[in-house]
Amino acid sequence: MDALHGSLVSRLPLPRVAIVIPARMHSTRLAGKMLLRETGKSLIQHTHEAAMRSERADAVIVATDHEAIAAEVTRFGGRVILTSPDHPSGADRVAEVARQLPQYEVFVNLQGDEPEIEPACLDQVVAVLTQDTSTPMATLATPLLDQERLQDQSNVKVVFDASGRALYFSRSPIPFVRDPEALSAALSIDSPRFFHHLGIYAYRRDFLLQMAQLPPSPLEQTEKLEQLRVLEAGQIIRVGVTTHAAAGIDTPADYAAFVRRQARVQAA
Repeated sequence: MDALHGSLVSRLPLPRVAIVIPARMHSTRLAGKMLLRETGKSLIQHTHEAAMRSERADAVIVATDHEAIAAEVTRFGGRVILTSPDHPSGADRVAEVARQLPQYEVFVNLQGDEPEIEPACLDQVVAVLTQDTSTPMATLATPLLDQERLQDQSNVKVVFDASGRALYFSRSPIPFVRDPEALSAALSIDSPRFFHHLGIYAYRRDFLLQMAQLPPSPLEQTEKLEQLRVLEAGQIIRVGVTTHAAAGIDTPADYAAFVRRQARVQAA
């Protein structure tokens, strides 16, 4: 971005931002996880409270396909919108909400199973999106320094160019390290080559609505990664790098570890 362009962008009024939390009842690996409450609060309440701490959020909305989740959000005082149960991805669910809320210019997609997301990450992904008016969508990544997590297909990896433009997302380790002796250097914090994708996104509203009109793409269906629909359509996803690495809750073991961490926080 040149100096004049940057100066003009900095003078623009801040767009109104809505954080939308897609929350499904049915999960393959941890059924009903949004309503688990061994910490004294439901998982969806933890995520909602984290989102509410974002300095850039003008609204926080839970988007769900299930009455029980809607009732829980209402119980703790959150805002909820019931959506279709037929959406193929969280982005499509967020788009349904965006169609109903034209007063917001930016929508952040925060998965309901991210209770430990740092509010600063939500602010950062909005900043990455809005620092350049040509960027329609943004996300975050953090250096991946552990070989076991590198091989774990539940940890999505991303590669991006020098400007932060995403080149590809995959469940496989990318980039491929041809020389085995170079692997340790690639996993070093000094010059990381691997980046773990954090599953939060910021979209400009018009782009989100256009994206939702596209059918699921071949690579999206192959990897089961909704962001590949955008890359296959030739669009830009800008990636910001953060040192925060929140853990999503996908399995009973993930949830048990989260409960233990919460117990330590409450005891401190």
